[in-house]
Amino acid sequence: MAGATNKLIELCSGISPMFDAREYDTVVATGEQVTAGLTAMALQKLGINARSWLGWQIPICTDDVHAKARILSIETSELERRMAEGEVPVISGFQGLSDRGRVTTLGRGAGDLSAVAMAAALKADRCDIYTDVDGVYTTDPRIVSRAQKLSKITYEEMLELASQGAKVLQTRSVELAMTIGCVCRYYRVSPTT
Repeated sequence: MAGATNKLIELCSGISPMFDAREYDTVVATGEQVTAGLTAMALQKLGINARSWLGWQIPICTDDVHAKARILSIETSELERRMAEGEVPVISGFQGLSDRGRVTTLGRGAGDLSAVAMAAALKADRCDIYTDVDGVYTTDPRIVSRAQKLSKITYEEMLELASQGAKVLQTRSVELAMTIGCVCRYYRVSPTT
């Protein structure tokens, strides 16, 4: 659903350039919710016992800073019980729940952060992220024709690229993966998959 978040942001801005951040989070979180539900349905069609989970249902507990919330904790007991029964969870990224009971979002590009945080909370062996870009390059290949695709990159190198504006990964997801020592693998998926 490429571009869905941008359209939701445009809807918010169309109402007011000084919108309420709490309502903004409510609106922009819906794109991930739709994707999670559709993905669960597609897996069910393939005969896989899948269920979508929204950030508040897990819950992914965050602070109260809307549009750039920080994850405080993730309750995994129900997820682990369901997975032990053979259910595949499809978790909407990018969102959580504040201690005031409001939906929060973790900032642009935070789907990767959600994935790494869930992998850490579940003590997963690794975190696989499927994306629509074909890898990390030495520089932006749209600008520099001689940019080289990297086969591997260290946390420190990726953190430097992300902090310099590379939009492949959100900086906080790289920091978290580095802190917990999570093995992250990225796979390209075509937009039609």
